Amino acid sequence: MPIADWFSRKPKYAELKPVKKEIPEGLWTRCPKCLEILYNKELERNLKVCPKCGYHFKLGAWERISQLTDEDSFQELDGHLESVDALSFGGDIYLEKLRNDKEKTGINEAIVTGICKIENYSCLLGVFDFGFIGGSMGSVVGEKVTRLFEYGSKEIVPVVIVSTSGGARMYEGMLSLMQMAKTNGALNRYRKNGGVFISVLADPATAGVLASFASQGDVIIVEPGALIGFAGPRVIEQTIKQKLPEGFQRSNFVFQHGMVDIIVERNELKSVLGRIIKIWNLRQLR
Repeated sequence: MPIADWFSRKPKYAELKPVKKEIPEGLWTRCPKCLEILYNKELERNLKVCPKCGYHFKLGAWERISQLTDEDSFQELDGHLESVDALSFGGDIYLEKLRNDKEKTGINEAIVTGICKIENYSCLLGVFDFGFIGGSMGSVVGEKVTRLFEYGSKEIVPVVIVSTSGGARMYEGMLSLMQMAKTNGALNRYRKNGGVFISVLADPATAGVLASFASQGDVIIVEPGALIGFAGPRVIEQTIKQKLPEGFQRSNFVFQHGMVDIIVERNELKSVLGRIIKIWNLRQLR
């Protein structure tokens, strides 16, 4: 060893290399409202409601069905119906979008419908999935909603629809807009036969779906914090050139202005639906 190395400065302490800890993906979710990091299993136990600030995360159709219906009581109706590209929209853009969202959500359309029991009371249930093309209403969604009211007219059982939608499906043009009148017509026939329609609005419930059957419920329920309106706040501000009030079109705002009947927390929704159906059943027995 060279003599110079005898006098070289040696590190006083051993150098420790930092150990990088790998955190498995899918364990944590950041709340978009309070920015807290939430443990996914805890979030799921809390029905996907932030335990820190009460923010209601979006639910898939089957998640919602699992939360609302009695165990093993849900039987799907018309699950085989699928959209086609009747207008040949933009080459294969629409067909590709349909394929991708079917794979992503595990459902064939933006709404799942069926017959079930809620708190041991029979009813017909439809649940939108915002993850499927923004919960938009095309021909098949309109047909499934229409059939739900038609089934209700035959059996005279309550119809519950949970709506979360961006509105009419632009890929289907006028065929989509026609569903607004079609679903409302079916609802009116169902109501004339003595049926009751309970409309549940989740975030967001907007445009063509809200402007048709979703705002026509005999009882209209809304989840906390949900955006409810025909056009979005930014569109309205740009149109009227005015600043909108704080909380405009959110649950508290639309409730205070008489657009909905009640705001219900997610963990209470099933029991509230059960009580409404029970009251309706008692009236039918008179």
